[in-house]
Amino acid sequence: MNEFTERVIRIIKGIPTGHVMTYGQVAAAAGSPRGARQVVRILHSMSEKYQLPWHRIINIKGEISLTGGDQQELLEMEGVHLKNGRVDLAVYRWFPTGAEEE
Repeated sequence: MNEFTERVIRIIKGIPTGHVMTYGQVAAAAGSPRGARQVVRILHSMSEKYQLPWHRIINIKGEISLTGGDQQELLEMEGVHLKNGRVDLAVYRWFPTGAEEE
């Protein structure tokens, strides 16, 4: 497994309950600001194996990008409220220690 993938997994596992990060934010925190699509690939292929809280990753608009899933329900169970289909990033976005805003 490459270093970027390891960092992405570690960052995603570290998102606390009731918080979210964006795909691009995870990529930037892992050292590749333009690697949002790689984060998608990692989530798709490794969420189950590494028990990643995949539902805590959303797009930059605060919207759920996946269709037909339980993402909104899982977020709401953790106390993340969506208004008009969006998460208020000012309230729920989490920044890992040492990470800067996008």
